[in-house]
Amino acid sequence: MKLTVNSSMAKSLQKFLKRNFMILAALFLIVLALSVFTDTFLTADNLLSVMRQISVDAVLAFGMGMVLIIGCIDLSVGSVLALSGCVCVSMIESGVPTEAAVMITLAFGACCGTVNGLLATFTTIPSFIITLATQQCFRGAAYLMTNGKSIMCYDEKFSAIGTGYVGPIPILGIVIAVCLIFTCVLLNKTRFGRGMYAIGGNKAAAVYAGIQVKKITTCVYIFTGIMSAMAGIMLSSRVYSAQPTSGAGYECNAIAAAVLGGVSFNGGIGTVGGVMIGVMIIGFMNNGLNMLHVTSYWQIIVKGLLILMAVYLDTLRNNRRLHKKKRG
Repeated sequence: MKLTVNSSMAKSLQKFLKRNFMILAALFLIVLALSVFTDTFLTADNLLSVMRQISVDAVLAFGMGMVLIIGCIDLSVGSVLALSGCVCVSMIESGVPTEAAVMITLAFGACCGTVNGLLATFTTIPSFIITLATQQCFRGAAYLMTNGKSIMCYDEKFSAIGTGYVGPIPILGIVIAVCLIFTCVLLNKTRFGRGMYAIGGNKAAAVYAGIQVKKITTCVYIFTGIMSAMAGIMLSSRVYSAQPTSGAGYECNAIAAAVLGGVSFNGGIGTVGGVMIGVMIIGFMNNGLNMLHVTSYWQIIVKGLLILMAVYLDTLRNNRRLHKKKRG
């Protein structure tokens, strides 16, 4: 039994390394270059700082990766993050116990995802337009709720989520690990995950195969809403406040990480492990550019170029795959 399990794990690892060889090589080169050109990149303090910085992007990217796999997109994740943070902090400041406030906020994120999911499944409006509209609605709701001001929170239990440790391990690192494992199992070990890949690969064929396309699509958006709410809780607890402006542009980070990690914009292709590597590439790159005193304006340009390059490579892969099918 042990030999079978070890053999299966070895095959899975080999398949993962083969599929993600290029982005792993890119990550290695970035780490190598920053280690040579900076003195403090590989220090424990800096790596822990990077881990905290990428934690929010990682959780958002897991949700975005799921949506992209089914052939859709969600541009509202940054706004759900901001609104969820405001909801959570407001409840805590009004006397709601921290644990209850966190659970209610996650349920609220699920409701936001449900709105996106129902609109995506029961209308013919493209998911890009739907989530662009809800992005504005959720952001506006955050401004209305706070009157455009920050809400400070000094609750020790809440701030421990973003700044606390369990032994030597930051709580944010544990949250990332739990979300990563859960998403990986959901995608690779369940009928739900197989249905997601089928929908993204060929939606019409998935319908004929008896896959519950509408149900799965709605559930994926609900999952993304929960991940966005979790990211909002993490960010608010780390900065001791909720701000209606927080999360602006984070959808671009999530898309960039997912696409860099091998998730196809056309759907049906992608792994959670690859998404995590994409998050690390962006996180290390931003950290290194800060250490090299490169202005944030250039960082935005570099991030845009990375998205363009990743989508171009994805297009080349899809064209090559179609060419092989025609030849076969």
